[in-house]
Amino acid sequence: MSKILTIGAHGGIGRLFCQRAAEAGLSLRAMVRSEEQRSHFEAQGVEVILGDLEAGFSHAFEGCDQVVFTAGSGGSTGGDKTLLVDLYGAIRSIRESEERSVGHFVMVSALRVEEPLEALPAMRHYMVAKLLADQQLLESSLRSTILRPGRLTDQGGSGRVRTNTEGEGFEISRSNVADCIVQALRHPSESNRVVDLLDGDVPIEELFLEG
Repeated sequence: MSKILTIGAHGGIGRLFCQRAAEAGLSLRAMVRSEEQRSHFEAQGVEVILGDLEAGFSHAFEGCDQVVFTAGSGGSTGGDKTLLVDLYGAIRSIRESEERSVGHFVMVSALRVEEPLEALPAMRHYMVAKLLADQQLLESSLRSTILRPGRLTDQGGSGRVRTNTEGEGFEISRSNVADCIVQALRHPSESNRVVDLLDGDVPIEELFLEG
């Protein structure tokens, strides 16, 4: 059975994704930074491995043929952490995946990363990091899916999204993003795929079946 390494498993999206993926019967390995985070995942029957994007983590890839990168330094950290985690951590993960011939890499990015200078000043360094990480993935040898969600909320998941960014509303629930990751893994595209994501009316499974 395919095994999925989840980098950023203890984050807001990561925890939801691991829960949904475990419920769906997918084989997971959650990478966490500390022993204190282990019990949350083991209670769900998810394999856990310790790894740190700011240190060593190549061992976490052993035996995995899909990778989900949903790690983030968080809004309360400075640009130094953004560089180390969101950018360099992503680049190292992509390179390690290439070396190990991983079959599919799913990146959780951000909406409108193509225009980082249009973001609020406090967010520009984050958007640049995400843009460069996306470019690194698209230029790699990996088959990839890049998900670019809008502003994240903790609303309950509707199971429905949209990819059209015209009109009002630029939010998406973390729950819907987690479900999108599950479906992207279940239905990988034959070519690289970049998907803008907002809450909407299209059933998530239908969106990725069309992929």
